[in-house]
Amino acid sequence: MLLAVDVGNTQTALGLYDGDELRDNWRVATERQRTGDEIGVMLSGLLDFDSVGAVCLSSTVPALVREWELMTERWLGAELLVVGPGVKTGIPIRYDDPREVGPDRIVNAVAASAKYGNPCIVVDFGTSTNFDVVSADGEYLGGVLAPGIEVSMDALFARAARLVKVDFVPPPSVIGKTTVGGLQSGVVYGFAGQVDGVVAAIRGELGVEARVVATGGLADLIAPFSKTIESVDPFLTLDGLRLVWERNH
Repeated sequence: MLLAVDVGNTQTALGLYDGDELRDNWRVATERQRTGDEIGVMLSGLLDFDSVGAVCLSSTVPALVREWELMTERWLGAELLVVGPGVKTGIPIRYDDPREVGPDRIVNAVAASAKYGNPCIVVDFGTSTNFDVVSADGEYLGGVLAPGIEVSMDALFARAARLVKVDFVPPPSVIGKTTVGGLQSGVVYGFAGQVDGVVAAIRGELGVEARVVATGGLADLIAPFSKTIESVDPFLTLDGLRLVWERNH
């Protein structure tokens, strides 16, 4: 089976595929100082190493790529494909310098194009909120990067002594009757409004009504309050890694 691994700045998502079927998935904290052996010990508690024949990896943390390479060789003895320059994605990248694009953004575009059709816009709620655009011709055009929900709220709490951290849940009303309610409303309606505004601008530039799919840890929180998000796909990045693996074998 294929182990798809997306190493993000905050969390690492893992998915175990049998063909195109996602058999199991996990989400763990990304620890930048973790060694290959530590990754191996962590994985040994999640899955049967004998069942893994290959690994497809995307990482926004360059230092961890080598550690995953060491882990795959020593603990799994499996073939490893690291998404990056030279890897076949099946999608032309129309970026000034394709090497600057995060591999997670590319695999999201690959999956969205294959699963939802073109043109499309991916909104990924991670450490940053990423908007990635695929043209009607199936080309990756680029996108928009904005501070993520948790990063934005952490910055607010750090600078406002009287504000306390709140659970990320829908508010009872738009107009907050308490400080907590006001903060929760700001998160939900503020970021939903951001999504709708950015999507409208992208669609205007494209000249077409591109479909919008959301992914990432907080997509389920924001999507019901957005007028433009049409689908939520929690496994979009993992599916993109599977597709990239298949296109290189």
